[in-house]
Amino acid sequence: MYKAVIFDFDGLIFDTESVHTAIYQEMFESHHLEFPFEEWIQNIGTQSDFSIYDLLEKEIKQIDRAQLKKMNKEKLETRLNLLKVRPGVEDYLKEAQEMNLKIGLASSSSYKWVSDHLNRLGLLHYFECIKTSDDVAEVKPNPELYLLAAKELGVEPRYCIAFEDSANGSLAAKRAGVTCVIVPNETTKHLTFPEVEYRLDSMADCKLGDLVGKLTD
Repeated sequence: MYKAVIFDFDGLIFDTESVHTAIYQEMFESHHLEFPFEEWIQNIGTQSDFSIYDLLEKEIKQIDRAQLKKMNKEKLETRLNLLKVRPGVEDYLKEAQEMNLKIGLASSSSYKWVSDHLNRLGLLHYFECIKTSDDVAEVKPNPELYLLAAKELGVEPRYCIAFEDSANGSLAAKRAGVTCVIVPNETTKHLTFPEVEYRLDSMADCKLGDLVGKLTD
């Protein structure tokens, strides 16, 4: 039945989201403030006018945004260079190839961000199509990214499985008519997700072939 798999990137393949969360939490704690976790996680998996620095500035009337952004960017680059692919991800990519499933990616981030990291991680060659914020007017939870990925793969959405870690991403997949499996990370596991077909704590917990079997039962 299923002919394609479409992966999210941030937080799903590569847990940049938990790294960002830790850095911003440190920023708030350095000012002796509680990190606004609930507001932060609601904006994961999409793009908006939301800024974590606006929340900080509500508590501290004057902040040096340029300096804080510079410091946080340096922290991010250092930590991402040490970060590994989430467990089970590459096994799923290899197994998808063995099963003759087409492989796509749909991300609310930019193509440069996604492709640079995939290339460094040695995963870029697995993907037959990559759709990012560069390709659409609206990112997730709008379904356009998934619809475009399915179209380029030449597969109807109902024959695709999406792998997501965020509520916004899951909603985009469901709106596109794609079967959705959520694999939350340490940050997004606290979110309330829309109704999806399956949930995994880790891709390492279940082989792709077994998962497809569960979804087609």
